[in-house]
Amino acid sequence: MARQRIFSSTPTEAIAAADSVAVIGLGRFGGALALELENAGTEVLGIDNDEDIVQSYNGRLTHVVRADTTREAALHQLSLPEFDRVVVGIGSDLEASILTTSTLLRFDRPTIWAKAISEPHAQILSQLGVERVIRPEHDMGKRVAHLVRGTMLDYVEFEDNFAMVKTRPPREYWDRELGTTGLRARYGVTVVAVKRKGGGWDYTTAETTLYDDDEIIVAGPTRKAELFSSLV
Repeated sequence: MARQRIFSSTPTEAIAAADSVAVIGLGRFGGALALELENAGTEVLGIDNDEDIVQSYNGRLTHVVRADTTREAALHQLSLPEFDRVVVGIGSDLEASILTTSTLLRFDRPTIWAKAISEPHAQILSQLGVERVIRPEHDMGKRVAHLVRGTMLDYVEFEDNFAMVKTRPPREYWDRELGTTGLRARYGVTVVAVKRKGGGWDYTTAETTLYDDDEIIVAGPTRKAELFSSLV
C-alpha cells in the first residue's frame, strides 16, 4: 500500500473549501490540466500514486499528494467528498480508474469528470453514472480530422449535432451586408462573430459587411456548418 505524502502546508479541508479542483492522475492529460487550472488562478489538489510524478509537481502545483485513490479511506483523508469538482485523469490503469470513480460517485459531491482511454472504458464510466466522460485523444483526433479535410481554421462540436466553425467568408459574400445574404435560409447556419485583419472578434449584426480577409465564426448543425466552410 502506497504511503500518503502531501506537499502542502494547507490542510485538504481548507483546499476543498476554497472552491478548488482535485485532479487524480497526473499523467500527460491530468498534469497538463492541473497546470492549466493553476495558471488560470484555480487552486488544484493534484493526486497521483507515483512518488516520482508527485515529486515532479512539487512547487508547480499549490498542493500535491501521493495516495492510492482506489481506497475509500484515502479519499476521505484528502477531503474529496468536500470538493465540488474532481477530475479523474487516470488512463493507464483501467482498474484504478473504475474503482476511484465508482467510490467518488458514492459521495453526495463532487461533480466528476473522468478520462476514458477507449470506447469500452467510456461505456463503463457512463454505466457507472459519470455524466462527463472525456476522451482526449479521440476528441482531438476527430477535431483535427475536420480541419485537415476542409477549409476550416478551427472547429468545435457540441452535443446534439451542433458545431461552431472558424473560417473565411465565401467569395460570393464578400463586400455584402449579412442581412442581404440569406445565409440562414440557404445554408441553415448563422455567422455569429467576425474578426477584421489586425483587429479583435466582434458580434455580427444584419448590417455587418463581410470582406475577403475577414475571419468569421459560423454556428449551426454540424453537417451544414461543414458544408458552408467548404465554399471558401
